[in-house]
Amino acid sequence: MDSDGTQDARGTHANPVPRPAVPPERPATAPPGVPAPPVVPPRPGAAPPPPAGRPSVGAGRPFVPAGGPSVAAGGPSVPSAGGPGAPAVSAVAAWLNEPRPAAGPGIWRFGYRLPKAARASERLAPVTVVGLLIPFVVALVLWSLWRRGSLPYQFAPLRLFTPDDWWWGGTIASPKNMEGAEARVVYDGVFFAVLVFAMGRLGSWPDAVRHFVGRRPQPARALLGLLGALLALSFVFPTAFPGVGWDALPVIDPLFSLIALIAGGYELFASRMFTNSLYTVITLLVVWPFALVGGWWPYLKERLAARRAAAAPGTPAPVERPRAEWPELRDAGQHEAADVLTAEVTAGRMNDVDCARVARAWTAGRPDFRETVLRQAGAAWTHPSGSRDLPRRTGRHDLLARQLRIGRWVAGDRAPAAYHDAGASLGPDVLGTSLLAVGPSGSGKTRTLVEPVTEALALQALTGACALVAVSSAGSPLGSDSAFDVLVRIGDPSSVHDLDPYAGCDDPDEAAAVLAEALVGDLDTVNAQAAATALAQLLGPYRAVHGRFPPLPVLRELLEGDPTALSALREAVAGDEVMRRELDARVRQAGAPGDPGRALADRLALLNRPAFADFFGGTGVSGGSGVIGGSGGGGRRAFSLRSVAHHPLRVRVDLPERGHEEAGRLITRLVLAQFHTVVREAGRTHFAALVLDDATGAVTAGSVRRIQRLRSQNAGVLLSLRTVADVPEALHGPLYGAVGCRMAFSGITTWDGSRFAQTWGTEWVETTEVAKHTVFADQPMTRALHALRKLVTGKAVTTDAVTVRQVERERWSASQLAHEVPPGHAVLSLTTVRGEHAPPLLVDLRG
Repeated sequence: MDSDGTQDARGTHANPVPRPAVPPERPATAPPGVPAPPVVPPRPGAAPPPPAGRPSVGAGRPFVPAGGPSVAAGGPSVPSAGGPGAPAVSAVAAWLNEPRPAAGPGIWRFGYRLPKAARASERLAPVTVVGLLIPFVVALVLWSLWRRGSLPYQFAPLRLFTPDDWWWGGTIASPKNMEGAEARVVYDGVFFAVLVFAMGRLGSWPDAVRHFVGRRPQPARALLGLLGALLALSFVFPTAFPGVGWDALPVIDPLFSLIALIAGGYELFASRMFTNSLYTVITLLVVWPFALVGGWWPYLKERLAARRAAAAPGTPAPVERPRAEWPELRDAGQHEAADVLTAEVTAGRMNDVDCARVARAWTAGRPDFRETVLRQAGAAWTHPSGSRDLPRRTGRHDLLARQLRIGRWVAGDRAPAAYHDAGASLGPDVLGTSLLAVGPSGSGKTRTLVEPVTEALALQALTGACALVAVSSAGSPLGSDSAFDVLVRIGDPSSVHDLDPYAGCDDPDEAAAVLAEALVGDLDTVNAQAAATALAQLLGPYRAVHGRFPPLPVLRELLEGDPTALSALREAVAGDEVMRRELDARVRQAGAPGDPGRALADRLALLNRPAFADFFGGTGVSGGSGVIGGSGGGGRRAFSLRSVAHHPLRVRVDLPERGHEEAGRLITRLVLAQFHTVVREAGRTHFAALVLDDATGAVTAGSVRRIQRLRSQNAGVLLSLRTVADVPEALHGPLYGAVGCRMAFSGITTWDGSRFAQTWGTEWVETTEVAKHTVFADQPMTRALHALRKLVTGKAVTTDAVTVRQVERERWSASQLAHEVPPGHAVLSLTTVRGEHAPPLLVDLRG
C-alpha cells in the first residue's frame, strides 16, 4: 500500500506520482546563441517557505515537491533530466503512454486490465458449447429421416396445398407430372430452410459466430469470414470445388424448381444470361452473412484509405505514436508545437499538471495555441497563481483521465467481474451528480474522502478544468494554506480575505433570496419566500441610496425596526416613489403576526458578535464587486463567491471556532446558497465543485431542490454527515434522491443504514435450498441395510430435495451496513452525469 504502486499487481494500484525528474541547475544567464528558457511565474509571496530537503524553485524550472521524481525501492531509477545518461523516456512520458481503456463508472482507468474473472466470464461455458452441438445433431437426424420419408405425416402439408392431379391416386406423394416432381423439390428446400433457421435459433449459432469471429481484430476477422464463405459455397456448389464429394444442399434446385413452377416450363433456363444471373444472386446471398461477420466492407474502406494516403505525394505514412509525442497535435498539422512539447516531456521539464493543462488548451481550440506553446513551452497557460503543482500530495491522481483513486473495489458476490480488485476512483463525471457521505466520527470521512477529493480538485484547478470551494470544519483545515488561492478565515483577525455575504449580486431580489436561504432556510416556522421578500424590501431602498448593499449589522438594525435607521433610510428615498413604497410596506409588516423580520434579525445576531466585527462588511464596505479585491471589513479584501464562475480558483473557507457552532452552520448554508446561485451563470467551461467537510444543518428544502439541478450546470457538491439525523426527517428521502452518489462508511447505525437500503433498493438473486428427507423403507432387507448404515455412520438415510428459485432481496440491508462493513471500508454507489450507474459495492479505502 505504501510502495506507490511500483511493487504491486498491475492494474490494482497507481503508478508513482508522475512528476518530472529535477533538472540540473541552470546558469543565471543563457550562453550566447542559446534562447533563454521560459520563466515560470513566481509563487505568491504569502506561501510558506518549502520544507527542508525540498529543492528550490529556480527560473525556468517547474515546482517539484520533495520526493516527486523518486521511485520506490526495487523500481528502476530515473536520472535527472538533461544529465549524463538521461533516459529516452521520462517518468512523465511513461505516465502519458500508459493505456487508459474505457471502463465502468468508478473504475481506475490508469493501467486498468480486465480481471481474470471477467475474462473467464466472456468465454463460452461448456454447457453453451453443448447447446451449440445438440441442435446440430438433431438437425442431422431430422434431415436424414426426412430424406427417407420416415417422418409421420411428412407429405400431408404438400398434398393439402397442391392440386390432386399432380399426384397418383392411392399414393402418399408420388408425382404424376412435372409439376408434382418440382413441387417435391421445392417442398424439400422449404423444410431445409425452416430446419436450419429453427436449429440455428435454438442453438444460438449467430451469437456463437459473433463471439468467436466478431471480436477478433482485422485482418483475422475478415480471413475467418472468407474461410466460412468458401466452406458454405462448397456445400452449395460442390462441383465447383475439386475433390469435394458430397451432395449439394437443397438451395439451388428448390429455387430453380420454384421458377419452373411459376413460369410453367423450362423455357427461361434456355437463356444463359438468366441462369448465370441466378447463380450470381445465390452466391451473393450465401456470401453476404459472412461478409457482415467478417467486416469486409469497413476493412476494405480502411485499406483503400490507407493506400490513397500512401500514394498521395508528400503525405507521410501513418505511424501510431505514443501519447508522449502528442499525436493529436501532429494529426492536426501542429508539428512544431508537438516537437516542443515532446522535448519538454522527454527532458522532464513538464509534470502531469502541465500535460493536462496543455491538453485541455488544445481541446478547447485556443486560436493562439501554436504561438503560446512555441513561446512558453510546458509553462503555457500556467494558473494565475503561478503554481504548477501542489506543495504536497497525499492521494493518487490521474489528471489526464481526471480521476482520483480512493481505494480498491473488493471482490465479492455482489461485485461485477469487471470491478474485482480494480481501483476505485472519483472524478468530475461522478461528482457532477453530487455525493453524500455518511459515517460517524473516526470512520475516516475526512482522511480518506474529503481531503483526497479536495486535493484532486485543487490539482485540476491548476489545469484550468475546475474551480474549488472547500468549507473546512472548525479547527480542521482541509489541505495546506499554500494549496489555495483564497483563504477566508471567519473570525480570525489574521485573515486576508472577507466573505461577501451577497456574493457580488446586483439584484436585490437575488441577494435577498441567498440571505434568506442562509438565515432561515432550516426553520419550519418561517416561510423562505416571505423572508426573501422582507429582505428585498430593505436591500432595494438601501442600494438605491448608497449604491451598495448594507453591512450585516446595519441590516440587522433595519430588520429589528430601529426608528433611527428606518427614518434615515425613508428620508433618503423620499424622491424615489418605488423604493419608498417598498420601505413603507416593510414598516407596516414589522411586528405583525407571521412577520419573518424578527427571525431574520435573531439569526443575523449570530454573525454580529465581537469575533465577527471585522467580517461581512462589519466596519467597512462590502458587496457588489463580484471579484477579489473589493474593500471589506477591517481593511480586508472582500471575496465574492461569484469569482469561481469565471476563474478556476481554489478557495477555502475556515469556519469559526470556540463556541460558534450555530454561526458556523449559518455560514455553511450561506456558502451553499451562494454556490447554487453563481453556478447558474452561462458561459462557464470549467467544472465547479463545493466540498463541505461537515454539512450538519446545511441541508434545507431549498438546497435539496437546487442540488438536483447541479448536474446540468457542470457543478457538484460533496456533503459529509456524521449521521442522517443531522438532516430533518422530512428531507431524508429527497436528499438521497437528489444526489447521484452515496457512500456509507463503517460504523453507521441501523437507522442510517435503513435509508441507504431503501435508496439502493432490491435485486433478484438465485437461491438454492436443500431439504433433507428421511427415507422410510418398506422391505425388511432394505430396513436392515438402513439400520446398519445408521449404526456405522451415525446418520439416518436421507434424500436431498433441491429447490432453486429467484427471490427479491435488498442489495444491502440496514443490518449488513451497520455490522458487516469492516473498518477502513465503505459501501459506495455511483452515477455519472451521462446516466451510467455502478451498484453499491464494498470499497477498501486502504487499498
